[in-house]
Amino acid sequence: MVCGPRGADQEITGLSPTAVLATQPLSRREAGKAERRRQIIQAARDLIRETGNAGLSMRGLAARAGVSLATPYNLFGSKRAIVVAVLQDVREFQERFSTLQAVDPLESIFAALDLSLQFYVGDPAFYRTLWSAVFDTSDGVRGEILNPKRDAFWRGLVLGAVRSGAIASEVDPDLLLRHLESVLRSVMFDWVVGEISPARLGAMARHGYALILLGAAADDWRGPLRARVLETQASLAAPA
Repeated sequence: MVCGPRGADQEITGLSPTAVLATQPLSRREAGKAERRRQIIQAARDLIRETGNAGLSMRGLAARAGVSLATPYNLFGSKRAIVVAVLQDVREFQERFSTLQAVDPLESIFAALDLSLQFYVGDPAFYRTLWSAVFDTSDGVRGEILNPKRDAFWRGLVLGAVRSGAIASEVDPDLLLRHLESVLRSVMFDWVVGEISPARLGAMARHGYALILLGAAADDWRGPLRARVLETQASLAAPA
C-alpha cells in the first residue's frame, strides 16, 4: 500500500500543505488560519497515535489543539477532511521515492515497498491505527486511505514492468497488482494484530512480492527474483 503511503496533494507537488503555504506571502489573518490548521493537524496526528482511533472526537481534537470547537469545522468542514489533511501532511513518500535510483522496473516495485515499510515501522502507533481503519469496512476513513491516486501510483509501477518486458505478456497487470496488494494487506494485518514483529515485517512482504512477481515474470527476469525469494526465505527461517 503505500497505506502507501495517501498524500494526494503531496504526490503532485512534493510539498505538504503547510510547505505550500510557506512559499506564498500571507496576510496576518491568513497566517493565523494557517497556524490553526497546523495545530489541528498536529493534534489529530497525536490523538491518532495515542488513542489508536482514526475516527477522532472533534471536541477532543479542538481541546488538544487549543482552539474553539467551531474552529475545526470552519477550517476543514468535516472530520473526514481533517483525516485527509493528516494523511497529506505526514507524507513525504512521493518526494523520497523520486530520489531513489532503481536499476530496473522490478527493483522499482521493491524500492517502493521498502520505502512504504520504512514509514510504517518508523511511526508504528500512527500507521497501525491507519491500517486498522483499512480493515474496518464500516469506517469511511478506509476510502481515504485506499484512494485512486495511491492505486494509480502502484499501477504505474506494474505497467512500467510490463512495458519493459519484465512481466510476461500474457499476465494481466490489473490482476497482478491485485495479488500484490493482497500480499501486502495480509502481511500488514498480521503486523497490526501483533503476529509479525517489525523486524520481520519487511522480509515477509518482500518474500510475498518476490513469489508473486516470480510467477508473473518473463523468463529472462526470473533469475534475480528467484534469488530474492531464497534470500528472504533464509532470512525468515533464521531465529527471530
